[in-house]
Amino acid sequence: MYRDFDFSKIKNILFQEMHWEWMFISFIPGILAQVFRGLRWRLALEPLQEKPRIRTCIQAVFLSYAASLVIPRIGEFLRCGILSRYEGTSFPKALGTVVTERAVDTLLMFLLVASVFLLQGHVFIDFFDITGLNIGHLLSKFTQTGIFVTIICIVCIGMLAYLLFRRLAFIHKIKGMMRDLLDGIMSLRIINGKRLYMAYSVGIWVAYFFHYYLTFYCFACTRDLGIMAGLVSFCVGTIAVIVPTPNGAGPWHFAVKTVLVIYGLTAAQAVAYALIVHTIQTFLLVLLGIYAMAALSLQKDKQKGNLLKDFSKTI
Repeated sequence: MYRDFDFSKIKNILFQEMHWEWMFISFIPGILAQVFRGLRWRLALEPLQEKPRIRTCIQAVFLSYAASLVIPRIGEFLRCGILSRYEGTSFPKALGTVVTERAVDTLLMFLLVASVFLLQGHVFIDFFDITGLNIGHLLSKFTQTGIFVTIICIVCIGMLAYLLFRRLAFIHKIKGMMRDLLDGIMSLRIINGKRLYMAYSVGIWVAYFFHYYLTFYCFACTRDLGIMAGLVSFCVGTIAVIVPTPNGAGPWHFAVKTVLVIYGLTAAQAVAYALIVHTIQTFLLVLLGIYAMAALSLQKDKQKGNLLKDFSKTI
């Protein structure tokens, strides 16, 4: 993707062509998305008799995104460990609520992608053709025999796990942790402010979108593409981020570049846009992580020791 790209153009774009005021404006919804995530997390923990400070929840989210730049997906465990250390929150309960919120996020992402697909289906089809992704071919791989064998394997693994749970003594300790984890997962049923929870959830995705879309106005080549181009490239980029790379680096660039080319940009323009926007937004995550680390260092631990020890105590 970057093999024939002239990186010397980036300097000219950054210092002469780019409208930085729009980039700075886009930071506002980017930060709000993480603040909403912290507020939603705090709301989910309330019915579990866990009441961490709001600022700690938000700082934990900031730091989790920064940590995931180093080790993809580690941030979800880290933020639960932070609440355990600084607020005395049960690690399994916190992790359970994270599992639930990820399920809600996935559902909302699916609804968004499905809606945009109905409106701009031809662009998605062009995207699949360009990338060589044949959905029908992929689905044909799931034969009836393969599905049957998969189900049998799952049943056998489940039976083996059940026997181990009944026979091994140390499993009794794990049962308590699993019970707390399940309580966290099911917390959505007993949340008092379900509407507020969903408002935060929708707000997160709206903020994420505008964090991305406002960057269109930074460049002459993307300024007039329109909101539908923003929605399609946002959806495709969001799906690409599922690949476990630091902040979706690589797959996100390729997906966004491909969609923007479909909407009329040259390959060089699309590559430059993806590279600059992704780099700056990643830098924002790093800055928020540094802020969170500094703020947390000034707080008094409710449990002495490191995060690894905190996690071991829950077991």
